[in-house]
Amino acid sequence: MSLFLLLVIVAIVLGIIGFAVHGLFYLLIIGVVVLLADLVYGAMRFRRGGRRHRRLG
Repeated sequence: MSLFLLLVIVAIVLGIIGFAVHGLFYLLIIGVVVLLADLVYGAMRFRRGGRRHRRLG
């Protein structure tokens, strides 16, 4: 969960810097790509989350 949140924060920061600073539009694109990759990662992780079996003992 912490990796998910860290990647969301990184994507937001890169997007803000890429939008605000002239000539660094590529950072905005990288931020969007990181955000999309993070959403896919999060969806796959949360979808599998209910199938784990815990050992009792």
